[in-house]
Amino acid sequence: MTDASAGIDDLGLIPRKTTTTVAMDFGRVSLDSELILYLFGTPGQHRFWFMWDDLVRGAIGAVVLVDTRRLADSFPAVDYFEEAKLPFVIGLNGWEGQYPHNEEEVRDALTLAPHIPIVRTDARQRESVKSTLISLVEHALTMRVSVPGRRG
Repeated sequence: MTDASAGIDDLGLIPRKTTTTVAMDFGRVSLDSELILYLFGTPGQHRFWFMWDDLVRGAIGAVVLVDTRRLADSFPAVDYFEEAKLPFVIGLNGWEGQYPHNEEEVRDALTLAPHIPIVRTDARQRESVKSTLISLVEHALTMRVSVPGRRG
């Protein structure tokens, strides 16, 4: 962890966490030969929110990675993407195969609309992340077609 996070980031529920994302992660995933996703990840802490407006420009959607042990930490991201009208999915991140809350409990807790997908994922497993990203692309395409005045 960095000195900047001391006293700010609550790690009470994450005793083994020893590192933090500094500003932004970047990645590239090829879903097939013609569909490549460029990924930008930002920490969820308030002090990093200033980057979100720039990162969503041109984005097809977002994954809100939800820590099942800290659901309330997801409210700001959910609110942001709803307000931005950017398609998003909830990546319900399990820890060591444990999901203390089922999808309906998470939907209720985050007051999510019925059309927002909730996908169980493990952010440390490549195939799980790929499946979550495919769900995001499918959701974004569905939203694009169903919104009046938008061309798909």
